[in-house]
Amino acid sequence: MNDFFKTFKPIDINLSKFIDYYYIDFKPNNKYTEYDCFPHYNNTISIYKNHIRLNDGSMKFEENASPFQIFTPVHENVLKVKQIGKLIRIVIVFKPFGINQFFKKLDFSNFNYDFSFFSKNEIDQLFDLIEINSIAVKLDKLFLSRLEIIENTVITDGLNYIFKRNNLFSVNEMAEVLDVSRRHLSRIFVKEIGVSVKKFHEIVLFRQTMEKKLFQNPNISFTELAYCFNLSDQSHFNKIYKKLSKSAPKNFYKKGKVVGEQDIFWHIY
Repeated sequence: MNDFFKTFKPIDINLSKFIDYYYIDFKPNNKYTEYDCFPHYNNTISIYKNHIRLNDGSMKFEENASPFQIFTPVHENVLKVKQIGKLIRIVIVFKPFGINQFFKKLDFSNFNYDFSFFSKNEIDQLFDLIEINSIAVKLDKLFLSRLEIIENTVITDGLNYIFKRNNLFSVNEMAEVLDVSRRHLSRIFVKEIGVSVKKFHEIVLFRQTMEKKLFQNPNISFTELAYCFNLSDQSHFNKIYKKLSKSAPKNFYKKGKVVGEQDIFWHIY
């Protein structure tokens, strides 16, 4: 059987408000895979079948190992992923403030990375399925059973504000618009989103330029791209990329590869 990578959306419209997409990564003949993934405003749960985690963070397939769950929060650093041996995993990609609607005990200001999202029985049932649609139905069922919508206007209005601001952004101005103190805004963002307001905006800006370049206008120049997002000049644009991707824009796009049909962009070695 050949390698298989597929992205797919939730079927239930209620879930699509909180879950961006799912994907399956199946490499039956894999010996070793290594890639970099970059800062994102989404967060993910990765479920590995029969894997253990080595001391260096690598995921290694072992036939009799239990499933392994990894949560990847909103992150500002480049993450290096290493996978050894056969790979079978399912990943859930959440929209900002999405995962909070399913797991109420999450507190990103004091997160316990040993948190178990799914039982072994639930995971075994997922991996027993073969067809994409059947897996989508099962994932939807798991999340619908956990869905308890929580309202937080500071977060939801704050997210809307950030996504519309490009580089014209001020935390103080955002706090005034939301009618809260800057201190309260900062505290609640770290607790519910996992990073500061300023850092989250920076990641959003980085990802928005990526979306423009990769999916909307691949021929756009970097100068034009910087202008579209009100970045003051080319050096400012370059600075953001070097900070969040460790690469200059030209090299970043040259080395990267879009994986699947969503916004996954990895540097694969």
